[in-house]
Amino acid sequence: MNRRTLASPALAGLLASVLAACSGGVDGKEDEGKTIVVGTTARVAVTEDTPAPFDPAASYDISSWNIMRNTFQTLLRPPRSGTEPVTDAAEKCGFTDKQNDQYSCTLRKGLTFSNGNKLTAEDVAFSTKRLLRINLKGGPASLLSNVAKVEAGGGDKVVFQLKKPDATFPYKLATPAASIVDSQTYPADHLAKGFKGTGSGPYVLDDFDAKGHKVHLSRNPDYRGRPEVKNEKIELRFFKTSNAVQKALDSGDIDVMNRGISSKFVERLEAKQDDDIELVEQPGQGAQYLVFDTKDKTVGRRAVRQAFARVVDRKELVSDVYARTAEPLYSLVPGGLLGHTNSFFNEYGEPNVKAAKRILSEARVKTPVKLTLHYARPGRGSAATKEFGLLKKQLNDTGLFDATVKAESPGSYSSAALKGQYQVYGFGWLPDFPDADNFIAPFLEKNNVLNSPYANKEIREELIPRTRREPDRADATSSFARAQNIVANDVPVLPLWQGKQYIAARDNITGVEWALNSSSLLQLWELDRGRSE
Repeated sequence: MNRRTLASPALAGLLASVLAACSGGVDGKEDEGKTIVVGTTARVAVTEDTPAPFDPAASYDISSWNIMRNTFQTLLRPPRSGTEPVTDAAEKCGFTDKQNDQYSCTLRKGLTFSNGNKLTAEDVAFSTKRLLRINLKGGPASLLSNVAKVEAGGGDKVVFQLKKPDATFPYKLATPAASIVDSQTYPADHLAKGFKGTGSGPYVLDDFDAKGHKVHLSRNPDYRGRPEVKNEKIELRFFKTSNAVQKALDSGDIDVMNRGISSKFVERLEAKQDDDIELVEQPGQGAQYLVFDTKDKTVGRRAVRQAFARVVDRKELVSDVYARTAEPLYSLVPGGLLGHTNSFFNEYGEPNVKAAKRILSEARVKTPVKLTLHYARPGRGSAATKEFGLLKKQLNDTGLFDATVKAESPGSYSSAALKGQYQVYGFGWLPDFPDADNFIAPFLEKNNVLNSPYANKEIREELIPRTRREPDRADATSSFARAQNIVANDVPVLPLWQGKQYIAARDNITGVEWALNSSSLLQLWELDRGRSE
């Protein structure tokens, strides 16, 4: 889930989800089979960063994952509610040893791909091997990099041998990174570029209209999985700005939207100024961070990063920029997840200029410290420009920093960040799965999604492996806390805020409250028109 993207979640749209569905309504024949349209500012396109947006071996962004989640099957999937994965393509799965390093699944009977080919255990093994063989830089292969060997046996059984014990492995098998592809259709050693996809999920990708900015999905009649699909067709419609998609919802041109919803729009809907639109608010795990290039001659100095952390005012940032829609975040791990601790608040407390000055003085750092903050250039309606402008002001008002802000082209933002071209940059993260591990390991392991040069031996060699040996995740909390405290002291990454997640829909759409799972991915099959449970 980026995961999923280096673009800031503040950039309304680049982290925006897509949502659409259609119904077999019961309130009138005129609504039967009518498509539910959902607009978004998150566009799907072939770029340097996403050459194959619908290939599970390539895509690691929320826009593509939302489509893959609904068109491909995985052995397991996130539950309708809660966090523990449930079966999808698999009939049953589980660890076969006490060490948590061998995992076995048995497939459901009668699985087929949308092209009619039979889905077998060999396809599951092929999909995993292909993902690891291609190993696209910045791609999703890191999620399954702990797989030492995968073998198909007996026609319907697949066994994963892990390099090291990993109690989170079932969660990883429930992500689109573990999507099952047809071994007779997908190349074994390179990406399937373009917009086509052959899966076995609840929906079939009918058409991608790049000029019209639309994606059309239809219910897969041969789908054999757990969710009940409550609609027939889906249209995903893309807009340039969040203002435009909000106007489309107001006018009824679209039926549903989520993400890209501004705080002003939330305030209006919460004030009940529009009886035709319903707003669903849910706790969110999407987080916004600043990432430092720890090899840079300026921000590579820990004292500079610590002084930076001393003066950033998260409360002001949230109240002035993200009223109602976000909360201050003082750790890598968002609040609400087991293992969260307010490590940065415990280390630095409230903003303190005198303390920051003392840190720089003791390290003999000359002031003001010159640095540049980078973020992806937003569309209209985004709060990113205001956010980074306020960060600049907070730093420069101390007299200790001489900060400048630069908006970068969204098309090259991710690749430039991965190449180490930015001193400090905004980074938005949505979890691949709802576990503290997914807010620590992806940033701090050797082959991390940030391509960060920062390395801490204790975290990599002791803490992460220790947490993964704990099947009861509560037993891993002390190790998670230790890792968060190390990060708070070294500051390779600075947490800023975590967002709430919203879905807004016309009042004749049902199932909206179930349309986002615990990983913030869309469950399109839950939507219906005028039918309540």
